[in-house]
Amino acid sequence: MAYKIALLPGDGIGPEVTDEAMKVVRAAADVCGFDYETQSYDFGGDRYLATGEVLPASAIEEFRQFDAIFLGAIGHQDVAPGILEKGILLKCRFELDQYINLRPVKLYPGVECPLKNKGPEDIDFVVVRENTEGIYSGAGGIQYKGMPSEVSTQIHVTTRFGAERCIRYAFDLARKRGKKLQLHLVAKTNVLTFVHDTWWRAFNEVGDADYPDIKREYAHVDAACMWFVKNPEWFDVIVTDNQLGDIITDLGAAIQGGLGVAASGNLNPNGVSMFEPIHGSAPRYRGQGKINPIAAIAAGGMMLEHLGEERGARLVEEAIVTILGSGKIKDLGAGRMGYSTSEVGDMIAAEVRRAAAQ
Repeated sequence: MAYKIALLPGDGIGPEVTDEAMKVVRAAADVCGFDYETQSYDFGGDRYLATGEVLPASAIEEFRQFDAIFLGAIGHQDVAPGILEKGILLKCRFELDQYINLRPVKLYPGVECPLKNKGPEDIDFVVVRENTEGIYSGAGGIQYKGMPSEVSTQIHVTTRFGAERCIRYAFDLARKRGKKLQLHLVAKTNVLTFVHDTWWRAFNEVGDADYPDIKREYAHVDAACMWFVKNPEWFDVIVTDNQLGDIITDLGAAIQGGLGVAASGNLNPNGVSMFEPIHGSAPRYRGQGKINPIAAIAAGGMMLEHLGEERGARLVEEAIVTILGSGKIKDLGAGRMGYSTSEVGDMIAAEVRRAAAQ
């Protein structure tokens, strides 16, 4: 039986990095003995400008029939900010109940770190971000818009159910990783005393009842940002709410060497999940073959792990480590790699095949 994967290459450089991610996934499939089939969808800026359609309800129903979704990048220079992001990315997250945003923060060998005296052994943690609630849930509005008396509200919505299922996933992940057996809750309990009290109580009650083997730590979000820079080695698994997770994962990407190596998963453990690089669509580089595809390739590896193809995922991860650690790629910036987008994909795919043959 073949896995069914929906491809949303999206905008800008999205199609290019999607091609390279699937090239490496194909290499893993060939050497590990599994198969998959893909169906591509053209949702994105060009389609919206041509038809006015962002993502119809029928597409969401189609996506439910797939084993996974792979997204290249969303964002078009001729479309107002928010239309595509809310209409495609957030719509998929909310309607497919992808309630976990999973963000590994890992410094690869050969990648320059902006932190003094920190290396790959110091930066290797995962952020588990709640993905369907919080201040991004859309509750609120604007009254008297454009008038001096204008009032705008954006309501932070937290449910015990939503917080607890995210916390349980994070505890399970800390146990599965088997590194420090440690889980940090990052919140702001001294100011957000209602919503983060729910998180605090769920964190401790679930930990006491079901995860006595996992050490619990707490950090206010502002302190966590400081410690990401000063002592990233303190962290193993972090769990946090939607908005704070959105912010701290970009800081995490910075300390791991930039968006070009940062991958993510939007997970529904009991449904269809979506995987993507966290970088933007970089429209000025579209079609030039200059962009670094490693974040997308890493997202492909995350997709394989989620599908249960552990060996394939490990081969992809080890191939990225080997190629970056070799020093062949001197700079991960667009047009500065010394190789084209497809050549980087070729190198990593070839390494997957070589390693599997040993």
